Amino acid sequence: MSTGLRGPTNLFGHPTDQLLEDLDLKLSQWDSQSEKPVTKISFGHFPLSFSAPSNSGRTLEDVFLKHSISAYLCGHLHTGFGVNLKRHHQLSDHFSPLQKLFQFNIHQNSFESTVNCSMGVTPIQDFWEWEMGDWRKSRAFRILAIDRGHVSYADVDFISGTKHAIIVPTFPLDSRFMTTSSCRYNYECKSVPPSSYEKIRALVFSVSPVASVVARIYDSKSGNLDLVVETHMIRHADGNTTGDLYHAPWNYKAFEDASPDRYWLQIEAKDIAGRSTLTQLRPFSINGHSLKFSWSWREFLVMGCQWAALYYPIFWSALYFFFIFLLLPKALLVFPKKIYTYKNFIANKGLVNGVLWFLQELCRIHTLWFGWIAYLFYLILFPWFMGQVFNEGKNMVYMTYMGWAIETSNGKGKLEYVGSPDIMVVVLPHLVYVVLPAILVTGALTAERAIFREHLLAFLEKKKDDLPMDSRKTVLNDHQSSIVSNIHLCKRWIRKLLCVVCMAICWKHFMVRLKTTLCSEFHAKSVQKQFQLLMRKSVVILHMPICMYNKSHVLAYQAPIFSSTIDTAYIIFTLFEIVKSNYDRVIKTIVCKECNQN
Repeated sequence: MSTGLRGPTNLFGHPTDQLLEDLDLKLSQWDSQSEKPVTKISFGHFPLSFSAPSNSGRTLEDVFLKHSISAYLCGHLHTGFGVNLKRHHQLSDHFSPLQKLFQFNIHQNSFESTVNCSMGVTPIQDFWEWEMGDWRKSRAFRILAIDRGHVSYADVDFISGTKHAIIVPTFPLDSRFMTTSSCRYNYECKSVPPSSYEKIRALVFSVSPVASVVARIYDSKSGNLDLVVETHMIRHADGNTTGDLYHAPWNYKAFEDASPDRYWLQIEAKDIAGRSTLTQLRPFSINGHSLKFSWSWREFLVMGCQWAALYYPIFWSALYFFFIFLLLPKALLVFPKKIYTYKNFIANKGLVNGVLWFLQELCRIHTLWFGWIAYLFYLILFPWFMGQVFNEGKNMVYMTYMGWAIETSNGKGKLEYVGSPDIMVVVLPHLVYVVLPAILVTGALTAERAIFREHLLAFLEKKKDDLPMDSRKTVLNDHQSSIVSNIHLCKRWIRKLLCVVCMAICWKHFMVRLKTTLCSEFHAKSVQKQFQLLMRKSVVILHMPICMYNKSHVLAYQAPIFSSTIDTAYIIFTLFEIVKSNYDRVIKTIVCKECNQN
């Protein structure tokens, strides 16, 4: 797209086919212009888990794997979801469909137990994706180093204070976040000269002159970190190096081991003022083995879940669930005529009986049940709302579950859908936090009505049995209003609780979310004025989830929040009033029936 969408439906990057072709061509030129392997690093704003495929279905990951870049640097999320927002990408035909949707660990599983060093066989195509912190909020930056084809980095943040020295170990590599399949291939197939492994190397940046740099290697085989090597590093004399490159010779063959985390490296630098700087302990594997590392659940959600591919499966699964939730009890009620009631549930308690009774009570109120079925079909077939989605221009466009419907560039009146899967931030929360709770609350109200009816009948029967035959009618006439009033006001605490739940849903989606949106986009002093303007200039159709805006400065992402919450409030309280009126009719019918019989 030449013009970007407004938030929050701009969550994903949308590389075009032309961009991918240009990137492919540029990376190919480096392969043809150099006889020696070239270390290629790419950078962009969006993580690949938040990059949508192009119109042809091609992705950035496909291009990067094709050319075996070393690393892809990105931002967007920064460190808001964790410090280990790193991901290893690997090309393989052995991945199952589930593994293409979810990557449960930082490393993708490799099915190659041994390395094939035959002539013409290349290592597995893979690369690293490294999310970066930002300077504006986190006061963090990254130093990236390329040392004889080995790419390493160090993240530095100044929140904890200024740094007197920064150390970037460049070899050996961290086996958790930097080792690739080419590292193991180069070592076992001896495709690189041994001189690349003969020295421990590190870059040192210091405010004051450096007095000494010491490298220490620890062995964790015994369960403790036992110091096995301590060696002083000397400064490299090459004047072309940015910063000071220090190195120390070592017997690298002594550290060959199948375990990727047996040996740990730490480097210490001291300046002439006696201030010491230590790097974090980092595992390494001279053989090129990778240490499997797991994400936290928050890191997995943003890096391991491929949301571009998950949007439609989640959307249709949710809708199928809603339809089955509503249609199954109706089918049991109509075709086999298997009726589930409150009395049956009390006599034969069970989860299935309880759920089916709960839903069949909703089915018995035809207005509510058909209303929900019609609403679900509306979400599939019709627009959700309208608004000005682009920062430029004044054209109003509408959104469906497939995206924003806009006219094609050829101007022939045809529509194309853009902003997918970005709209998932509107669609999925609406289904999960609005539609599902509303259905459950509606069903709970109808179930509460059935319970109240049974209790009222039992109460009236007991009163009738306790009285003599000649005085039943008089007592019932005198006390029927007080009986109904006591049960109606004092016993129905479930109904009151459900009313509170209705209010909580409306408060969450209308007041909190909309107010937060306004506060994030406008100055705090003008929130009230902008809110009043929004309320005055908005045309809301309560019977349909549509909200139209005719002011260009009102951001489009306010529309789904505003429209869905107003619509939800309408649905909940309309259904509440319908159920309430049904309650009153049931009570009057029962009491009058008892009076007539006596």
